[in-house]
Amino acid sequence: MQKLIEGLHRFQSEVFTAQRDLFSRLSQGQSPEVMFITCSDSRISPTLITQSGPGDMFVMRNAGNIVPPYGMGADGEDATIEFALVGLKIRHIVICGHSDCGAMKGLLHPEMLETLPAMKTWLKHGEPTRRIMDANYRHLHGNALVTATAEENVLTQLENLRTHPAVQERLERRELTLHGWVYKIATGQMFNYDHEVGQFTPLARPALPPPLQDERAAG
Repeated sequence: MQKLIEGLHRFQSEVFTAQRDLFSRLSQGQSPEVMFITCSDSRISPTLITQSGPGDMFVMRNAGNIVPPYGMGADGEDATIEFALVGLKIRHIVICGHSDCGAMKGLLHPEMLETLPAMKTWLKHGEPTRRIMDANYRHLHGNALVTATAEENVLTQLENLRTHPAVQERLERRELTLHGWVYKIATGQMFNYDHEVGQFTPLARPALPPPLQDERAAG
């Protein structure tokens, strides 16, 4: 706790003071374009890995970056997604899994959850992922299996996300884009699900716009 308290005082005396105008604007409201849904794992820092700042992302976190199907009793997740889309007019939703995920290990090995009954119940929302892994990935083991599970789980949760009325409505109006990412802790790499090739590929740097041509030189 001492480390957190010392960090808080450094924030107040150094960071906040240097960005007082930014925080003054943020005190009047928020208008992020991106909702970032990720795991509660302490090694995942959404703002650090995306190098974003206060007000840039609306973040929802839970064990295993789970998005239960709409109306399945997960009122907190339902309400958060609804507020992001209806209240904040979010235009992009990222579901981000990660390597070495404890929730994915629990999904693969439910015997690990005997002393964690609430987690066992929560991970029932990942049952479609477990069935996919059992049917198609028996050749994988260890870290490779856990990472593949994280990838499949992201795709499962994207499908669950589409069951939410606010998501359906905005997808139909082409006002929303969904993204599936998986973060590799050991290397810092981010992988994005590419629908064209049907697999996760390293997230490419956005293409820069072409330089403006000097009309005099062109003439």
